[in-house]
Amino acid sequence: MLKSIKNNSIFIRLFHWEYWSFNAIYFPIYPVWFRFCIKARSLFFFTASNPAIKNGGFIMESKSEIDHIIPQQFKPFTLFFLANTFIEDVIKSVRNYQLKYPLIIKPDIGMQSKAVVKVNNDNELSQIVSQFKVDYIIQPFIPYPKEMGIFYVRYPNEKHGRITGIVEKKFLTVTGDGISSIEQLLHQNQRYILQIPVLRNLLGDEIFVVLKKSEKKVLVPYGNHARGALFLDSSFKNNKQLEALIDSVCKSIDGFYYGRLDIRYNTFEELIENKNWCLIELNGAGSDPTHMYDPKHSLFFAWREIIRHWKMLYIISMQNKRKGYSFLPFKEGISMFIEFKKYLKKLNNIQFKKSNDKVIIQKTYLTIVD
Repeated sequence: MLKSIKNNSIFIRLFHWEYWSFNAIYFPIYPVWFRFCIKARSLFFFTASNPAIKNGGFIMESKSEIDHIIPQQFKPFTLFFLANTFIEDVIKSVRNYQLKYPLIIKPDIGMQSKAVVKVNNDNELSQIVSQFKVDYIIQPFIPYPKEMGIFYVRYPNEKHGRITGIVEKKFLTVTGDGISSIEQLLHQNQRYILQIPVLRNLLGDEIFVVLKKSEKKVLVPYGNHARGALFLDSSFKNNKQLEALIDSVCKSIDGFYYGRLDIRYNTFEELIENKNWCLIELNGAGSDPTHMYDPKHSLFFAWREIIRHWKMLYIISMQNKRKGYSFLPFKEGISMFIEFKKYLKKLNNIQFKKSNDKVIIQKTYLTIVD
């Protein structure tokens, strides 16, 4: 009985703050945010933080537009498609550019990896894109086994920036025992229990497969907290080599001062030597200092980290304002949030389901943790 209560999803969320909703985590410190707004005399001061990115990268920024400002040597090849693009044209583009499966499909304007999916062949690609009601991008799946999020800050009046946090992401992976099905293995981990409703749809009958003893299977190949990844604070790994590399990368992106770089890489040793890594995502003013989600950290630690980064965001925005970059006007700022709310509904209405080796999309709400 006690074990059943302990593994109940409601109790897991209740006693682990990292699973709380955005508002539940941020609400107690909103007064600090509004203090920065008052000092800046603008509710939307953050939009000046990264002049190169729409809205500073807070919300409603386009991944394809961000892709254009990142030097080619750091990023995966990206194809952009409008929501109503004919499937035949999508497949033709994939073949013309000689992209090899597996591929990753992402909404062009994303949020917490919602509606991100990996496809392995033309059939899956066709079924997925036929149901997308928003613009999207397609990229090769980067095969490096590890993923890291690096938070970077540079004040506009300084020559060099700094790393303010590092998070290592452990993908949702199960290890077989030769007896238990994948679903039974998921029930053995509290973090994975919260993902079971979504994984039932994604895996279909595969969820009943029994893995061989010691056989490992990555079920969600994305380093996203809302998709079951374990976040570990690895800020202690920061060193001069890594900071110099990240600083040079970010300074090559004109107009980028604040945000998080999500990187796939082979080994840490190779990464700091600028070998075998790829920048898969660049996030701006809306970035969380995600190292705070390490289970060892308290909610108080998270609040300190959020406020620390808010302060840096404020300073950067004010320095850019003095350089001539304006804050988003009040009316346009309100419109931005209204637009975002409508767009988020579209993302929340997409769910991927696998049945009989076919991927189907149903218009039902995602049950992943926000």
